[in-house]
Amino acid sequence: MTTEIKHGHAHAGAASEIVEAANKFLASLSEDQKAKATIEYTKGERLFWYYPPLNRSGLPLRDMDDSQRALAMEVIKSTMSEEGFNRSELIMELETILGPLEADEGHVGWNRDPSLYYWTIFGEPGGDQPWAWRVEGHHISVQFSIWGDNIIATTPFFFGANPARVPKGPKEGQRVLHVREDIGFDLLNSLDADQRAKAIVHEKAPWDIYTYNASRPSLPEGEGLPASAMTGTQREIMMSLITEYVSQVRDEFSEQKMADIQEKGIDDFFFSWHGGTTKADKHYYRIHGGSFVIEFDNFQNDANHIHSVIRDVNNDFAQDVIREHRIMYHID
Repeated sequence: MTTEIKHGHAHAGAASEIVEAANKFLASLSEDQKAKATIEYTKGERLFWYYPPLNRSGLPLRDMDDSQRALAMEVIKSTMSEEGFNRSELIMELETILGPLEADEGHVGWNRDPSLYYWTIFGEPGGDQPWAWRVEGHHISVQFSIWGDNIIATTPFFFGANPARVPKGPKEGQRVLHVREDIGFDLLNSLDADQRAKAIVHEKAPWDIYTYNASRPSLPEGEGLPASAMTGTQREIMMSLITEYVSQVRDEFSEQKMADIQEKGIDDFFFSWHGGTTKADKHYYRIHGGSFVIEFDNFQNDANHIHSVIRDVNNDFAQDVIREHRIMYHID
């Protein structure tokens, strides 16, 4: 039985590549490994996501051999853009930088280990029913839901970075997520006094993103400066910032998403800023329009610790697609 999938778009080639990568990874695992790496799609664990360092469900890189690790990374590569994949690797590598920095400061706590990233497959890749995969660890929480030839959800998609700017050592000056920070400041600094008065809604930045790890978050509507009150140049900067987040996934998906946004327009998208107005200050911004949310927060570690996320609130984890299907076909 089929249903129209309004949030997904048929990309048979891309979907088959993802299915192939997931199945190759699963085929490489022992029975014990596979038991850790696989969960039924309908289990509530699929809706639980989090981005600090902690023990998780799934199979960590630590418990894979080199060939299995390579296959696990191929699952990421099959779904992300080249830039998104490279950033995921760099975020994992930041653990090797963060550990010594914390030791120097006398703040030794969690074991900063780049092998503590966990892979989970929900359901059967390539089967008749929806399935999903997730990779999660410190500052990475990425999940994709797929149904047949359709990618039905790519959110929540979280990337973070600590340190946001590496203060010393061989990688001194490295900023893994600099683009989304720099464009955010470009947009803020393009505003005139009246626009800034509307855009800056709080003098202090929040300690974390407001949506946190909620499975279905709620945010105030209409907070900040609407794109309808921006100049053409400012709207272009805002679209560049949106593209920065949307383009983390492979082109077949991101180009369609951007086309959908451009077709509907961004007049009802609001840009809000919280906190200081220099990169040395603790700062936060949000783009919010309807179900679409982007959040960026650089508060912790004296504004050297980034959390960022893109969400489709209605359809995170493909909840809207699944809900619509059940209404259409499973109500007597």
